[in-house]
Amino acid sequence: MTVDKDPYFDIRPYNDDEIPAAINRLIADEEFISAILQYKFANHSAWFKTFLSPLVKVYLKMKWSKLKSVDSIQMEVKKYLEQTLNNTTQGVTYSGLDKLDQQQSYLFISNHRDIAMDPALVNFGLNQTDHKTVRIAIGDNLLKKPCATELMRLNKSFIVKRSAKGPREMMKALGTLSSYIKHSLDSGNSIWIAQKEGRAKDGNDFTDPAILKMFHVEGRKQKIEFSQYIQSLRIVPVSISYENDPCDISKALELHQLETHGRYEKGEFEDIESIIQGIVGEKGRVHVAFGDVIDGEFDSPEALAEEIDRQIHENYRLYPINELAAGQEDVAQEVKERLSSKLSQLPEGAKSHLLASYANPLRNKGTQ
Repeated sequence: MTVDKDPYFDIRPYNDDEIPAAINRLIADEEFISAILQYKFANHSAWFKTFLSPLVKVYLKMKWSKLKSVDSIQMEVKKYLEQTLNNTTQGVTYSGLDKLDQQQSYLFISNHRDIAMDPALVNFGLNQTDHKTVRIAIGDNLLKKPCATELMRLNKSFIVKRSAKGPREMMKALGTLSSYIKHSLDSGNSIWIAQKEGRAKDGNDFTDPAILKMFHVEGRKQKIEFSQYIQSLRIVPVSISYENDPCDISKALELHQLETHGRYEKGEFEDIESIIQGIVGEKGRVHVAFGDVIDGEFDSPEALAEEIDRQIHENYRLYPINELAAGQEDVAQEVKERLSSKLSQLPEGAKSHLLASYANPLRNKGTQ
């Protein structure tokens, strides 16, 4: 399909035939090379990094020359992900995958705690059980640099245009996104999308009905009722539980800043730093629970959101730190020391936010 005939060209992931050119663009991107050198050689002088730059490009050209398809990229990502999970978790467990049909596509709606790891963990579980990996929804707010866009589209991510200006442009972006999600599902490609825009920094996992309304934009175009259209999407709620959130302190500081100053100014590289911290930080035990396919009749986005939340809260795996943060003292001394160490790194006013981020999953589960 030629570019001008492809209505999704602007937002979709790259196809196999587009992979080599995208990799070449990435290797030629000075900001990308600088970021690698900064990450690997942070303590070295500027001249040393300048000297290394062409060598890194040659190395990447050789290393990535064999990557000619989406599958080959995903196999490379899987290698790094396995290494990362071995180094940063005390084990990742899964439940509910046995209920899914390997020949079927699904719309996975998950709670959102970590920018990169949430969809990566969903993909890891699917891959291990011979399901196809998902296409990942990612907001364009995370793609301010061309190299970030290249990296994401190479790894089956599609773009949610949150920065669209004006009602007409927004409606066009929503229509294209809604149509692309349905097109993906109809062509056998599962989708991962977070239940709301941005991470749940306070540990409260609730679905934004606006996202569910967006799904139905294509249904409205086809004159299909909300409840009937939603059934055709095969929605599966996913609950991701981290025993330890590597970004918990920065999230608590952000919420404290919002509470005291009414606004929070993000640093230029803050999203990238959060992504790196989420990947390399210690996560403890991790559990990913796949819920039941939603096949009931839900007449409104609000009613559907309640069902998604019910499953996410019910399937959330609680750990001793959740119980301690919620006021239960009957936990191991080691857990008390870990929580105490976190709290000691925060100003007084921010401590309640960190406690709430671990306590809220328990409270929400208790209301089911």
